[in-house]
Amino acid sequence: MNNTREVDVVVVGAGQAGLAGAYHLRRTGFEPEHDFVVLDHAPAPGGAWQFRWPSLTYGKVHGMHALPGMELTDADPARPSAEVIAEYFAAYERAFDLRVRRPVDVKAVREGVDGRLLVETSDGTWSTRALINATGTWDRPFWPRYPGQETFRGRQLHTAQYPGPEEFAGLRVVVVGGGASGTQHLMELAPYAARTTWVTRRPPVFREGPFTEDVGRAAVALVEERVRQGLPPKSVVSVTGLPLNDAIRQAIAEGVLDRQPMFDRITPDGVDWNDGRHVDADVILWATGFRAAIDHLSPLKLREPGGGIRVEGTRAVADPRVHLVGYGPSASTIGANRAGRAAVRDIRRLLAGEPVGV
Repeated sequence: MNNTREVDVVVVGAGQAGLAGAYHLRRTGFEPEHDFVVLDHAPAPGGAWQFRWPSLTYGKVHGMHALPGMELTDADPARPSAEVIAEYFAAYERAFDLRVRRPVDVKAVREGVDGRLLVETSDGTWSTRALINATGTWDRPFWPRYPGQETFRGRQLHTAQYPGPEEFAGLRVVVVGGGASGTQHLMELAPYAARTTWVTRRPPVFREGPFTEDVGRAAVALVEERVRQGLPPKSVVSVTGLPLNDAIRQAIAEGVLDRQPMFDRITPDGVDWNDGRHVDADVILWATGFRAAIDHLSPLKLREPGGGIRVEGTRAVADPRVHLVGYGPSASTIGANRAGRAAVRDIRRLLAGEPVGV
């Protein structure tokens, strides 16, 4: 325990949610490296954005909301989003002197002494009175399992590993998943691939009309209800549907977004349906989303029988010292900003000995 360092708050993760939390800590009088510390396992600023494929330009990014206190201005829409947002996050960390420590892997958070939490990392142990967990989902890509998957002789990869469309020139690609990533992959791959096939478990829902604040609030409320019940959060897009813009309309008209029901098994050379249909494939691209990266919180036993962590606002109901920012309803960029502010407000009350969540 001699090398354990003490702070009031540990922030885990320096993506949008973590930086928003750190900003509000700084703004309300907490000093970095003295009162709080930000730990990030990524090699550089940019959160998960730095790992996005080069063809995902900034102009294709949906709903990137500025971090609190500093706008993202004059960004070239033709530049890769990974570059634009990484530079913005780096400038933000410098502007507010957040002193993010990286690369630091958080291995476990467990009960300490005197009501404190112990955060065990690759860079030693921190003792803290409160935790802002902002680890997002990028590190936990979800791979569904289907019969015959291990027999496939082609290539299988997840959105998290997608390198861009050029690598698939002349290949037959099956894209699995009905979210925004799946449709983006299909539209990018169409000019390069020999053939694309789109399969989803449920028919995709395309949303007409503008994405108003009322629509957004209603969607977030549905996701929020799940985490309040202790169920694993669903993505906001699973509630809102996919925006029907000109590019999507054109892709539908050209047959690029011709959705097929989910196949029943994978064969060495493709995929099969029970009705006798078969599609040859060289590649299966799983655009099947991500799960919350919260395994390091397991020693605290926060999970409910439903599989998720029950959250009120950002506070874990089972442990008011723990705040999940960027989890469930706050997984959007604007939601992460608001959640960072709410978490810091609750933490200030907790540290002052005042009641929280009232």
